[in-house]
Amino acid sequence: MTFVDWAANLAAGGRGDRRYGTDHLLVPEDPDIRLPDSSSPSRIDRVRDFDPRGGSGQESATDDYELRGDEHDAVSLLARLADTGPALELAIGSGRIAVPLAATGLRVDGIEIAPTMIARLQARPGGERLRVVEGDMADVAVPDSYPLVFVVFNSIFNLLTQDEQVRCFANVAAHLTDDGVFVVEAALPGPGEAVPGPTYRLDQQWVAAASVDTDRVVLEVGRYDPSTQLIDKNRVRIGPGGTSLAPVSLRFAWPSELDLMARLSGLRLRSRWGGWRGEQFSATSRRHVSVYAR
Repeated sequence: MTFVDWAANLAAGGRGDRRYGTDHLLVPEDPDIRLPDSSSPSRIDRVRDFDPRGGSGQESATDDYELRGDEHDAVSLLARLADTGPALELAIGSGRIAVPLAATGLRVDGIEIAPTMIARLQARPGGERLRVVEGDMADVAVPDSYPLVFVVFNSIFNLLTQDEQVRCFANVAAHLTDDGVFVVEAALPGPGEAVPGPTYRLDQQWVAAASVDTDRVVLEVGRYDPSTQLIDKNRVRIGPGGTSLAPVSLRFAWPSELDLMARLSGLRLRSRWGGWRGEQFSATSRRHVSVYAR
């Protein structure tokens, strides 16, 4: 039996061959014993009933609206890259970045999957002037081309499969002008997380105290499945008014994986910084701002 014959036989449910050291990998003859199905869900169960169209839980609108301290730096860099615009933000949310960017005189459009977030944006001063398309940023089409498309604060990871993330890069490439750029901001896990900026961890599971006051506690509960690169988190707020939950699921991707996604879409990494101020990107960086172009 050749190795190819052995592999085909094993895939068809047959026996292995001692010459290839496969005795311990043989498909058992007992019909009641089955090897794991590679197409079956991960051994770590997914979060039930999570729907990104509802935002990231009941606290999502408030969380997105809160300033994080890097808005001025982000807007300054994005405005320079956009030149005279227009610009397109993916996962625009409540407009934490888009509204001040539009205030610089640029036309800013957006894509957003959650109707609740679009309503929050339109209720915000200046938000009513932004044109937003409701839909999935991996697939939804917009009528224009842009010299700047950007996605911030880990939102590229809101797409929960590699295929969706690849389709998002392709969708961006289809809407970039010839000299346009795609900017991605995302976190890198590790000690000394960047503040301000997107943060998370890749521990298999964790419970951490985000804040502790005399009348209020905020906990973050999460887990990471390395086989799927999926992170499930829930921010738990406990206070006099009761308990509230803000769940979110993300698919983490290292910068090198994002770079490959870009290349599959005809884009190349042009610049990468450790923050919005153009900090040098290094092994100790806890986030990256990456710029892709044709």
